[in-house]
Amino acid sequence: MSTRIARAAVWVLLPAEAALLVCAVAGVRIPGAVLVGAGALVMTVLAGEAVVVWRLYAAGRRTGVGRRDAARKALHTLVPVVARRLVVHEVRALHSLGLWVLRRRHQVPDDARAVAYTGPQTAMMYGLLFVSVIETTLLALVIPWPLVHAVLLVVDVYGVVLLLALHAGCVVRPHVVGPDGSLRLRYGALFDLRVPASAIATARVERRYPHGGLVRLSADGVLDLAVGSQTTVTVELTEPVEFVRPLGARGFARTLRFHADDPRDTVAALTQAHTDPAACRNQPV
Repeated sequence: MSTRIARAAVWVLLPAEAALLVCAVAGVRIPGAVLVGAGALVMTVLAGEAVVVWRLYAAGRRTGVGRRDAARKALHTLVPVVARRLVVHEVRALHSLGLWVLRRRHQVPDDARAVAYTGPQTAMMYGLLFVSVIETTLLALVIPWPLVHAVLLVVDVYGVVLLLALHAGCVVRPHVVGPDGSLRLRYGALFDLRVPASAIATARVERRYPHGGLVRLSADGVLDLAVGSQTTVTVELTEPVEFVRPLGARGFARTLRFHADDPRDTVAALTQAHTDPAACRNQPV
């Protein structure tokens, strides 16, 4: 099995296993022939995947790479980056939901300033949750076929949980201004950019309404991380910083625009950290 065929098999196998899992959780009775055929197909694909992984691992070892690095490189070559990142995002979102329930925040040091950014989207998120719950209830009353009803019920409920987890991720993973003037920009579990204090030139309050999606990079190197289609803080950098988009694509930005619920307080924290002599002495060299 070639690497290209193995990567294609991953895209086919994962949705098929998810569909069977949904049916099993919903209590749907699956014919024995289907289970036997699915099991045989899964075993065949896994055997082929194992052969490809071993070949990639052996090739890495022959080049002098360590065992752990060779195994990691083999898996990264086989599993598409989009698939890996989607799984990671989903796991992190569910973890964020647990932190939200426990009223904890993710990696916010005691001496750092947490910057909330969920203000423009909170009402919209709860509105979407309400609509999703109503839709799930109506479908449960309207659909007469037990099989379709069970599958859609599981999918809809899981969709509601993921939507709530997305918002929870934004709550427990705020932006962070470090005591040394560093900046960490986040959007839930989807986006994470660390900017060292030495790379920050100026910060100012500036409300803008950029077009496009969550992460938008203009031709002149301006990165917009919009929430509710708006940004309120602009940070000019002394040098370009590399960032990773939610699905794995990379880029470089010279100017950062992001939303903060309290932009004046955020700019004041950044400015104070860069003008305070004690904070400057604490910056890493």
